[in-house]
Amino acid sequence: MDKIKPEIGEIGMKIAFIGAGSVGFTRKLVRDLLKVEMFHDVEFALHDINARNLDMVAQLLRRDIEANALPARVTQSTDRRTALEGARYVVNCVRIGGLDAFRHDIEIPLKYGIDQCVGDTICAGGLMYAQRSIPQILQFCADIREVAEPGAWFLNYANPMAMNTWAAIDHGGVRNTIGLCHGVQNGWRQIANALGAERHDEVEIFCTGINHQTWYTDIRFRGRKVTRDELIAAFEAHPEYSRTEKVRIDVLKRFGFYSTESNGHLSEYLPWYRKRPDEITRWIDTSEWINGETGGYLRVCSERRNWFEEDFPKFLAEAGKPLSAHTRSDEHCSHILEALEGGPVYRGHFNVRNGGIITNLPDDCIIESPGFVDEFGLNMVEGVTLPLGCAATCQASVDVQRMGMLAAVNGDLELLRLAMLHDPLTGAVCNPEEIWQMTDELLVAEAEWLPQFAHEIDGAKDRLSRATVATRNWTGAARKQTRSVSELREEKGGSVMTAEKVRATAQD
Repeated sequence: MDKIKPEIGEIGMKIAFIGAGSVGFTRKLVRDLLKVEMFHDVEFALHDINARNLDMVAQLLRRDIEANALPARVTQSTDRRTALEGARYVVNCVRIGGLDAFRHDIEIPLKYGIDQCVGDTICAGGLMYAQRSIPQILQFCADIREVAEPGAWFLNYANPMAMNTWAAIDHGGVRNTIGLCHGVQNGWRQIANALGAERHDEVEIFCTGINHQTWYTDIRFRGRKVTRDELIAAFEAHPEYSRTEKVRIDVLKRFGFYSTESNGHLSEYLPWYRKRPDEITRWIDTSEWINGETGGYLRVCSERRNWFEEDFPKFLAEAGKPLSAHTRSDEHCSHILEALEGGPVYRGHFNVRNGGIITNLPDDCIIESPGFVDEFGLNMVEGVTLPLGCAATCQASVDVQRMGMLAAVNGDLELLRLAMLHDPLTGAVCNPEEIWQMTDELLVAEAEWLPQFAHEIDGAKDRLSRATVATRNWTGAARKQTRSVSELREEKGGSVMTAEKVRATAQD
């Protein structure tokens, strides 16, 4: 990767955020950066196509900066190139199509019997998310090449992580691209808790695979290697995880390795746990959406967005607290930028092009594996070999990701259909005729966000007018209703939702 050689704490450095109107997430990343002295005098350039959301986030950040008497600046623009001009770092947090498109990703597959918890990585929902996202990411990359600082870094937080990052590197021409996710950190804390560690850093981990299907292949607790049987026993004895992580524990028993992803996420990437409606409730828990609730992330995003918008005046009044009260999170962003700018070396798990990093996955795919960042750039640990069972599940997803990514780049309906057909859960539930019809229905419903498929929409409409596959009105095996703001307040004892709590649930 190309290296920018900066002056430490250089005045005028610009950090741009695309999709900056994300509920709480942009503010969390900026506050992390402001905990680092070298970023006290930078420009945070915010861009979003939703001017209202953009302005709310900008107001909160300005209040934080002013209250802490920092020279940092916040600029905002609905024009992307204005925000990207001269940027050294670009952080992508977009959800193309917003909650309206996301709702189609969940609701239409349900008509065909496909029950998703999140639907943002693979499955029918994740594949459609990629079709909406990738054309826009290619435009982001073109702008970065043309108007950002030469050699600028593109930090992608947007799902579907692997397909988006793959498109940016192979078709967007931005070599300094890293995909970032917090799944490894979340699972790390969970393992430490199960083992009885007082702090998660008492446990050392080596985690590798592909995004959302990453595997803890080596775990050390206080210097001692943790065995498979010990880890199984720890999770089965845990009063919470034994109930909420049944899929992950079952996979641990059968594969021998624990997966990074939550019960709900993991269950939709495999063909075995959500294929029959009457068995879904056996494997999931509905105490928290992430444990497997049907459309759980859509529900939570909708609730938090509504609450944030309604209580924004309260959030703004609460903003401006001393940064000393903010604990820097383990989101990768601030740590990567600090290391690139000459600060401490940072070890993390990053999404990059494979190129031999994992020996038994394809060279061209996007893997998530350990690496180190310093002032010379990103350096990955190479020569990793996945256990065969773990590699097999990753390979199945990689094949789906490759077809989905290329379908999005080229507007290729046949590849999109084949990606749907080979998706583990979709293929376990539907026959080919059902998948073809569902794909047509998704294309028509989401046409406004799919410019590359404009030439296919009329044909899809015509086929749907003659459709023979019967669908059903099904809400899923474990669906909960979206609660109103008043219902949420009542549930919390009448309290107003705090900005910190919104941030805690705003990004999966």
